[in-house]
Amino acid sequence: MQKTSQLEKWIIEQLTLNENIKAHQPLSLTMLNGDAGLRQYFRVNTQPSLLAVCAPVGAGMSENACHFAKLSEVLRKEGVPTPQIIACNDEHNFLLIEDFGDHAFLSVLNEDSVDLLYSEASMVLLRMQQIKPKTLSSAGVNLPSYDKALLRKELELFSEWFVEKHLGKALSDSEHTLLVDTFNFLESQAQAQPQVLVHRDYHSRNIMYREGGAPGVIDFQDAVWGPITYDLVSLLRDCYIKWTEEQIKRWLISYGNLAIELGLMGAIDVDKWQRWFDTMGLQRHIKVLGVFARLAIRDNKSNYLKDLALTWRYVVSIAEHYPEMRAFSQWCESELLPLVKQQSWYREEDPANAIGGDLKNAEEGCI
Repeated sequence: MQKTSQLEKWIIEQLTLNENIKAHQPLSLTMLNGDAGLRQYFRVNTQPSLLAVCAPVGAGMSENACHFAKLSEVLRKEGVPTPQIIACNDEHNFLLIEDFGDHAFLSVLNEDSVDLLYSEASMVLLRMQQIKPKTLSSAGVNLPSYDKALLRKELELFSEWFVEKHLGKALSDSEHTLLVDTFNFLESQAQAQPQVLVHRDYHSRNIMYREGGAPGVIDFQDAVWGPITYDLVSLLRDCYIKWTEEQIKRWLISYGNLAIELGLMGAIDVDKWQRWFDTMGLQRHIKVLGVFARLAIRDNKSNYLKDLALTWRYVVSIAEHYPEMRAFSQWCESELLPLVKQQSWYREEDPANAIGGDLKNAEEGCI
């Protein structure tokens, strides 16, 4: 409550400095549903409407209010539609930003809308990936690298939070070795890719639908320099909505051709592009299994458990297509699946909607 009072007082101070925003009296803050992080969001009854963000103090660079503000301004200047920053405060980690509304892509995606919406989201992503490191550094923004250490830290969330704490399975020495070998392979695949600016959570809940305007991009405070397929797989193999492999293949090839035309990567054959995409997706989804389990266990956000079924299905269905992942795939089937089936969130896959299929079936005219 004290933090909210401090935030309200700070907002009033900022509004007195901005004559373009009309402050209603009395000022009111309406708390919104939060995300997977520790930030709190409030809609402020101004004209135009604004959002106030309160992040934990001392939680690291990704929660630093003015780091977010500087990154947002650079992205906006480079054609990526991020919220305009009205004010930021590092002492309390407060932000006052443009309100993009309530309509995330997830609320408007369907079979009729998805091609157009994903095309628009892909164009925004391509703009973001064209931003150079020196463009950010000249604005005082320095992003960490998605290096082996960070990739491994994320993958180990799977071992600790999903396998051991959520499923209740103690890992043997041989199983630890299996996971280390699996993680080494996925890390090597990620590091072999061209490195670009990575949003790190580019999916249907963090892309805002704005009628008549380009998709709005939010929740980019964890941005890094990393693999070119990371954000693309976050978008196309979204943990919150599923599309057919035929659709994903078509979007993947189209994006790859555009990335080559823009000079983001050299010419590449379709199998290698698919392999990068799939293995990057495996890294992300293995991590997300751990993240969602941790959110439920540590942070009491059990609503994320319902999204474990699709994420689990991505992992087991894609892993079996790659020889380097075969041992991991078989272990998931023999050791984890019996435990997974005991979970309230588990559901059987409809064979008509199965993930996977012929991942080597390249279309004509592709990369």
